[in-house]
Amino acid sequence: MSGDFLALAQPGVQQLSPYVPGKPVDELARELDLDPANIVKLASNENPLGAGPKALAAIREAVGELTRYPDGNGFALKSLLAERCGVEIDQVTLGNGSNDILELVARAYLAPGLNAVFSEHAFAVYPIVTQAVGAEARVVPAKDWGHDLPAMLQVIDANTRVVFIANPNNPTGTWFGAEALSDFLQDVPAHVLVVLDEAYIEYAEGDDLPDGLDFLAAYPNLLVSRTFSKAYGLAALRVGYGLSTAVVADVLNRVRQPFNVNSLALAAACAALQDTEYLEQSRRLNEAGMQQLQEGARALGLSWIASKGNFIAIDLGRLAAPVFQGLLREGVIVRPVANYGMPNHLRITIGLPAENARFLEALAKVLARG
Repeated sequence: MSGDFLALAQPGVQQLSPYVPGKPVDELARELDLDPANIVKLASNENPLGAGPKALAAIREAVGELTRYPDGNGFALKSLLAERCGVEIDQVTLGNGSNDILELVARAYLAPGLNAVFSEHAFAVYPIVTQAVGAEARVVPAKDWGHDLPAMLQVIDANTRVVFIANPNNPTGTWFGAEALSDFLQDVPAHVLVVLDEAYIEYAEGDDLPDGLDFLAAYPNLLVSRTFSKAYGLAALRVGYGLSTAVVADVLNRVRQPFNVNSLALAAACAALQDTEYLEQSRRLNEAGMQQLQEGARALGLSWIASKGNFIAIDLGRLAAPVFQGLLREGVIVRPVANYGMPNHLRITIGLPAENARFLEALAKVLARG
């Protein structure tokens, strides 16, 4: 006799849809019989430069130790992060990508009867980790596609344990300033852990965005989450980190899986963190690419959401799904975001100049077909 294993799953899990990543190049090539070498992927907010030379050299050096378990405490990387971020080593939690940090928070602090607060159009992992542990997801309507922080404060109650905020936000690219963040943190009750997701913070220039680290000492209920997947170009290796009080970090480490960050990722992240030339090159490329895509969208009569990430959400003024399919047939992969409540938008990752041009050319062709 077989059971209904969907019905047997946790109620929150039953209501979830699996996370859908950007379509892989090889998958599109198989589906449409295309040459993989001629496919452009601008769907997953990856760094188009590829991994930096120092990170690659560190990986090659670490390959010889693949039979050994990684350092489960990640001492070398934690030490570098603590020094760079101006915190103590016991305030650092390492994750298998920053997604892992988000899940650790949910497992440690959420449960049935409790709730987490986050914004409409925010990162899809927030509802996934919240509902997976049986907690209530409180989604606050966005304001101008971004976080309405005062409105988010209004829905916090005695059963709220976590608030997820992203700066800049994915997939909209919207952001809030230092004053807005300061006002928000001052008013959040002490029993609520604020997770400030700064996955794209390295693309910020000067004072464009507040640095979450500047607020850590004043707010023991703040955790700053960051990643090496974007500006540092290490998405495949899955390494991220959280910065918080030592108490919160200790709690997260109680539920963290042993050896959650592999040896190659640890070595590459240490090297990438010290490769300032690569990071600056990534910023310059992103800045130029953003301008290229904005000018291309303007020439096509399209609008977009101003973004501080390495991506831009373009408003097609009509349902985006048919345009997305048309782009696939042209060998261009971007990201539809209807699942984020944005059915008329496509999110495009900033690529190399030739990749951006290829996308704009394909988009013009698809739109001309009607």
